[in-house]
Amino acid sequence: MFLPLLLFLLSVVMTQQTLTSVDFEVFGNVQGRSKYTEEEGRSLGLSGWVKNTRQGSVIGQVQGPADRVSEMKYWLEHVGSPSSRIDRAVFSNQKDISKLELHGFSTRY
Repeated sequence: MFLPLLLFLLSVVMTQQTLTSVDFEVFGNVQGRSKYTEEEGRSLGLSGWVKNTRQGSVIGQVQGPADRVSEMKYWLEHVGSPSSRIDRAVFSNQKDISKLELHGFSTRY
């Protein structure tokens, strides 16, 4: 009786996805490309925000399932918008979270 319950609880825990939050800043010719970042975040089902800075970089935060956040990090660092030139991407404050702190993906002004 105890073993089936234990196996059930273990399967529930293993199917739950770890949620992750990470801040980012992308440098290069990326100014004005935040709409593409917003679209990519939404297409991956992530929550977050993006904003152009006065210094010409793009900053933001992404939250969601760890595997999808990893996909977004790759996109930010290596793909970007069609006409962008990415020099580097910096990721900080990455942490596991118990629930989403943001809902939806938006551009901040």
